[in-house]
Amino acid sequence: MGRLDDIALDGSQLIREIVAVYENYGYSTQVLAASARGALHVKEAALAGAHVVTLPYKIFDQLFDHPRTDIGLEKFLADYRAAQESIAVG
Repeated sequence: MGRLDDIALDGSQLIREIVAVYENYGYSTQVLAASARGALHVKEAALAGAHVVTLPYKIFDQLFDHPRTDIGLEKFLADYRAAQESIAVG
């Protein structure tokens, strides 16, 4: 995907086309999307129907580490602790 994007071609469109061809003819296979360069490529590959994506570990790690998730989780835990204290006191 990344290498196609590097030369101004749509890698995710190619994945969609490959998946469509295999589905049209009932071939039993899995489609591998290679050279994902970021989280957006991973998302696009999944939406296009790829079964497997190759990517650097750094990108894999980014899929699970998002600053907004961390902020939301911290707020949730603070609210939970406050609710537990309120129950214990009340």
